[in-house]
Amino acid sequence: MRIAIVKLSAMGDIIHAMVALQFLKKSNPSISIDWFVEKAFSKILEHNPHIENIYELDLKSIKIDKKNIPAQVNLLKDYANNNYDLVIDAQGLIKSAIVSKYLGKNRVGFGMKSTREGTASLFYKKKIDSAYEKNVIERNIDVICGALDLDISKEDIEKKEAFLYFENEPRILYNYLRSAKKNILFIIGASWPSKMYSKEKFAKIINCLDENCLIAWGNEEEKEIADEIALNSSAIVLPRLDLNSLKAVVKNCDLVIGNDTGPTHMAWALNIPSITIFGCTPGYRNTYETDTNKIIESDTNVNPLKLNREDDSIKEIDEKEIVSMIEGLLLSESKC
Repeated sequence: MRIAIVKLSAMGDIIHAMVALQFLKKSNPSISIDWFVEKAFSKILEHNPHIENIYELDLKSIKIDKKNIPAQVNLLKDYANNNYDLVIDAQGLIKSAIVSKYLGKNRVGFGMKSTREGTASLFYKKKIDSAYEKNVIERNIDVICGALDLDISKEDIEKKEAFLYFENEPRILYNYLRSAKKNILFIIGASWPSKMYSKEKFAKIINCLDENCLIAWGNEEEKEIADEIALNSSAIVLPRLDLNSLKAVVKNCDLVIGNDTGPTHMAWALNIPSITIFGCTPGYRNTYETDTNKIIESDTNVNPLKLNREDDSIKEIDEKEIVSMIEGLLLSESKC
């Protein structure tokens, strides 16, 4: 059986969907799975033994230049020759539904009331109902595993195998890690400014810890923030990492602390302890809380159906509460 999964973006959303692959393979090891993704995020999928082929699309280029439409359409027509038995749209958007339509006739996706762009459901032969406000990891399980009528329990998800993979990472990365101390990785960026915790409070947290604190960054603006945090603390700013190297670093850390963003969600995917900080986005929905994967939220009552990008309440979270969480996860004492 040959399956196409359409999950185009973004990094965190792709990670949340990838967990389903191990359950598909356990149910039927002979299933062949291809994944369709925006090329900017394809490396997060690389080296996964459950994926046969990763097919890159560049639909975002169409927003810049409509002349790119024919090239993307021709790509999809070529991919249609793969003769998929089943196409699963795990994104639930009009654009992902159109991609799915090109890939095959037997299409599965979210029901009309289960996605922000309900019209997308008109493209599917089989519709999966999963409340939009439900935990996103469970929603991805619902649509991907539900397409094959597989029933996956919360216990199954909690006992998942790590599912991000890396190869041939630069060995110099390991020079930043310490064996005598806990290695704590801080993810200080996010897609919106209102999703980013205070750089001053990040520095205060680091100064409370007698551990090896590292900071990852993804663009020049984040690099400036990372440098400022390091200037006011004992943290070390990592060099710019590609996704393969970032996966390697996360896998070898004792704890990841960060905003609601893809690199922070890598920790859950790799079964590494984490603390995810939430303000204008809903913690209960956007990650999976376990004994070692914790969330801390601002006092804002967040409506997942109508996010407020102007809500800066994340910066009001007391850094001492985060330090206390760190102590509990690492079973250590802080200096504060």
